[in-house]
Order: sequence, then structure tokens, then C-alpha cells
Amino acid sequence: MPAAEQLAADTLLTGLVGFTEVLRAAGVPVTGDRVAAFVEALETLDVTDREQAYWAGRLTLCADPDDVLRYDLAFPAWFEPSQGRRATNRDERPPAPPKLAALVPGREGAGDDDAEDGPQIKAAATGTEVLRSRDLAELSPAEREHLRRLMTLLRPEPPTRASRRKHRAVHGAPDPQRTLRTALRNQGELSRIRRRDVSRRPRKVVLLIDVSGSMEPYADALMRFAHVFVRRAPRSVEAFTLGTRLTRITRELRQRDPERALGAAGKAIPDWSGGTRLGEVLKAFVDRWGRRGAARRAVLVVFSDGWERGGTELLGEQVEQLARLGHRLVWVNPHAGKDGYSPVQGGIVAALPHLDDLLAGHSLDTLEKLLKVVRDA
Repeated sequence: MPAAEQLAADTLLTGLVGFTEVLRAAGVPVTGDRVAAFVEALETLDVTDREQAYWAGRLTLCADPDDVLRYDLAFPAWFEPSQGRRATNRDERPPAPPKLAALVPGREGAGDDDAEDGPQIKAAATGTEVLRSRDLAELSPAEREHLRRLMTLLRPEPPTRASRRKHRAVHGAPDPQRTLRTALRNQGELSRIRRRDVSRRPRKVVLLIDVSGSMEPYADALMRFAHVFVRRAPRSVEAFTLGTRLTRITRELRQRDPERALGAAGKAIPDWSGGTRLGEVLKAFVDRWGRRGAARRAVLVVFSDGWERGGTELLGEQVEQLARLGHRLVWVNPHAGKDGYSPVQGGIVAALPHLDDLLAGHSLDTLEKLLKVVRDA
């Protein structure tokens, strides 16, 4: 092999190995065996063909459906600029920056120095971090699409509660029955003390999402958040929408594909972007679902800005009922995280004395904080 071709091959191989390091940083557990399989697969393919390189990496480096999502985000950010350099000469215009880098304010006019692989990956990571803290109501269409992918990477951990049943354990209270049975099998000799501990069961979680007109800028993101939560624990999570009426959407959100799930939920909701009667709708939930078991000892999460068309007395009474029925009552207000916010809306004022937590819900970061609150409830 000529020296020039050997140098090009070595450079390309270094770039491919560098791509595996990027995948590790993105959360894909790339092992040495997978890297070896990736390189071996590329030896039998045309390395310069983008499609062949993509499938070689996807089939060898990804071992879980969640890995594919991270892979699809990292691949274009790493390879598309290289592809652009192969297609153009140094005398021609510089290659376009990766799509993720466009999320960083003021980077659309990046020059040649920004076209190197290292800064591109850094720009992509910076764009993601910026997006995580952005207000959901102020995102551009491209940023909303990127946010939808980030939503699928959330891993909610439903809370648990102590069960009446106990299980075998290394540490815990002594188990007299098992200890005695073991001693009888050993001719009455007590060799060790058997122990048991309390079992844990999933605690119910109920998501109540306000889909009135004032919540429209946040409704799509909150519905996707609810879809991820329902899919994670379909047996212990319930989802409802609040507007002029109460709508249960748990069954629709159990579908695996988020677009189909949200489409089915949208068809089931008759009052999307309409008015809101929080007091009446929460009363319907308490009477029909709450007292019958859905809210008992559950973590209740209400997503609403607190605007109430009707009187606030009824709303206060129903929030108090929810607080008595549930284990923890959390109110998520998208405006609570903004500078200068104070809870002056009539609905928030009526509900505030009965809440365990009042949280912000205007960005992906605040929604992740909500997941921690629910997990630790």
C-alpha cells in the first residue's frame, strides 16, 4: 500500500475509534469487544460509504433500544462534517456545521476552525445543555424536535412503598420460622439465624395535566413526559387531562410509539386548548376515581398554571381532598421557575396551603427534578 493511502487509512481508523469514545460519553456502554467487532465489520465494507459505516456501527456498538437513540444523535454530529470535507476541496466553501451545533446561539456563522471534529462534538454537547434549560414555550421547531428525542431518554423511577409481605434477606429482622426449620433439618443444631426484610411495591402515581388554552405552549411537552412515565410503569401510573372536563388517557399513552400515543390521546381529548374549570374537574376526579382507589396513598402530580374560570373555593376544597387521599401532592406550574414569579393566581392561592411541593415545569431540567421528587416520595 502506498504511503499516502496508508496514512489516510490510519487517519480514518483513528476517527472511527474516536467516534466510539463519543458514544461512551453519550451514555452508550461501548466495550472493547464491540469496538473490535465494529472495526472488523468496517474492514469488509466500504468505509467511505456513510450508510455502510452507519449500519456497521449500529449493529455492533448498540445492544439496547435506548442505545440506538443516542447512536442516532451522535452519528451525524461526528460523521456529517467529515463527509462534507470529502465532498469539497479546501478551496471551496467550508462544510456545514452539524445539526446539533445549530442549537448553540450565535454559531450559525462558524468558520474553518469550528469545522474540526473535536469542537463539533463540544458544540453539540453545549447545544444540548442549553436546550435543557430553555423555556419549553420559547423553542423553535428544530429545537422542539430535538427536545422530543431527549424526552425519550428520560428514565423515570416510580416510587415504592412497604408491603405487608416479607422476603428472605441477608440483613434484616430474624425469621424464627425459617431458622427453626433449618435447625430441624440439622438434627436441632442452630447453625445460623435466617433473616427477612420488608418487600417493596410500586406506589401509584397519578398525572393530572391541564390542557386549557393558557397551558397550550407546554401541553405537548407535558404529554410526552406523561407518555414516558406511563410506558415506564404502565400498571402503577395513571394519566388524566384537565380542561372543561376530565379525560382519562392512560390507555392511549400505553402505546409504544410516542407519535401514535399522542395522536390517540389528542383524539380522546375533546377540550384541548379550551377553557378550564379546575375545581369542577378535580371534583369529578375525586368522586369518580380518587375515592375509589386511584388516589389513595398515591403520588398526585397536577400540571397547571392555576388559572380558574370558576370560583376558587371549590378548587381549594378538592385540592384538600386530594391531599387527604394521596401520599404526596405536587403542583407543577410552568411559570413558577421564572424570575419575578409569585403565586398570585386565584387557583394557586387556593391550592397552596394543601400542597407538599410547588415546582417549576418550564424546561427539561425542571421536569427531571420533578422525577427525583416523585421517586423519593
